[in-house]
Amino acid sequence: MLRFTEDNEILREDNYRGIVCGVQWRGDIESSMDELEGLCEADGIEVVGRIEQSLERPNSATLIGKGKVEELRELCENMEVDTVVFNEELSGIQIRNLEEALGVRVIDRTILILDIFADRAVSKEGKLQVELAQLKYRMPRLTGFGRSLSRLGGGIGTRGPGEKKLETDRRHIARRIDDIKEELAKAGKSRQTQKSGRSKSGLPVAALVGYTNSGKSAIMNRLLEMFEEETPGTAEDRKVGSKDMLFATLDTAHRKLSIGKGMDFILIDTVGFVSGLPHDLVDAFKSTLEEVRDADVLIHVVDNAREDKEFQTEVTTGVIKQLGAGATPVIMAYNKMDIAPEEPEFTEGDQAVFISALTGDGMDDLAAALKKALFADMVDASLLIPYDKGSIVSYLCENGQVDTMDYRPEGTLLKGQFKAADFGRYQQYSIAEKENS
Repeated sequence: MLRFTEDNEILREDNYRGIVCGVQWRGDIESSMDELEGLCEADGIEVVGRIEQSLERPNSATLIGKGKVEELRELCENMEVDTVVFNEELSGIQIRNLEEALGVRVIDRTILILDIFADRAVSKEGKLQVELAQLKYRMPRLTGFGRSLSRLGGGIGTRGPGEKKLETDRRHIARRIDDIKEELAKAGKSRQTQKSGRSKSGLPVAALVGYTNSGKSAIMNRLLEMFEEETPGTAEDRKVGSKDMLFATLDTAHRKLSIGKGMDFILIDTVGFVSGLPHDLVDAFKSTLEEVRDADVLIHVVDNAREDKEFQTEVTTGVIKQLGAGATPVIMAYNKMDIAPEEPEFTEGDQAVFISALTGDGMDDLAAALKKALFADMVDASLLIPYDKGSIVSYLCENGQVDTMDYRPEGTLLKGQFKAADFGRYQQYSIAEKENS
């Protein structure tokens, strides 16, 4: 974890000690609190304590009750804690009141996620999207949030646009938001041009979606290795970053793969989801994640080793629907079977495969499912192409799965599987058509 100066420059490397705090008033929060601890770990916070309180309604001034605030203050002193992370989103007033009562930095789940995104974003567009979400979050919280920044300086929750702190008033933030939206609009036009180019190529698209750290990037890398011979470029050069960490990768990655001759497709690796993903962050990343909506098939990756996989699956399904991709065909890929060898009782979707991206087990089943989903319109056919139509033979050999080629007096006989569109275009050369005419 890095601390930052007033000008957002690195001061020194340091670890934070923190306590996570949650309020239960709408059902069980154990999974959410466990996940909050994981998020803290991903952002360099060592969690040394955990407090939960059941309330009928949250306290408008401090979220938790007065007695619990005092208990939390004593815990912070005794355990030498410098950060308290709340599972619920806090208002600016609540942040101010809690920091004054506890004497330590107070952040919420939203700030934590935004901070992780700010730290991990690599592309210019990704950094702009995170900054936009940060500014939208801070706008209504200037009353309390600004004072906390002034007193405690840089660090968690202040990356990105944090260097302006108190002097960044609503007018300045609004102006910066407009500037970012303009820059993102330009980036969006560039992305649309690239997407249009892929659309014109006629290649189908499969998108990896799922909870953060479910293994999406590892699956992409495994598929790149499997189809290295059929795909130009070495798998090692084309691999994406993959770590056992929440939000290890944020930027969308595109790779062209080939399952077989004439079966090229685009595989997309997207940012992972998480419960309580800030609305402004989802909104900011919609321009990037819209490719999920336009995909021909989604590979919903589930970490089958987790006890809360049902919860994670529901969260991911909800975000998919929020992005407008609820009707897209889905392949459920239950990953990490090497450490959870039992097939899950809970499955969702019409098609499910059980895999381990680490060992490669079951990846052939995933490849077969992809082939079926993306190339279901392949037609078994025998086409007799006249010798003066040699360009058609070359095209079909390049874009179809030709099993046999035989030279007849009338022309070249091709037997194999061809795309429905190509078969329709050259149906006049079909042996079956000639026999029926």
